[in-house]
Amino acid sequence: MRDARDVIRHPVVSEKSYGLLEDNVYTFVVAMSASKPEIRDAVESIFDVRVKKVNTLNRDGKTKRNRRNPSVTRRPDVKRAYVTLVEGDSIDLFEV
Repeated sequence: MRDARDVIRHPVVSEKSYGLLEDNVYTFVVAMSASKPEIRDAVESIFDVRVKKVNTLNRDGKTKRNRRNPSVTRRPDVKRAYVTLVEGDSIDLFEV
């Protein structure tokens, strides 16, 4: 079994992720090879909460072009996890 910090990379800070906080859903960037049970165990062990549901999403990296050089580069692919917590549990990660 992998370390929990290797599975969960960092939280996603965006308008959509802040909007989902009202529904007790937290968004994280996770390792590409992470499975839903691994993500569930990692979140439960790091933040000491109970996880109700985990949804994952694979996003392809954007292709970027350089105007000065006729070269094309590609940003890395990213896997996100939308983690729904049990009622009453919360993560104080985004609280001010």
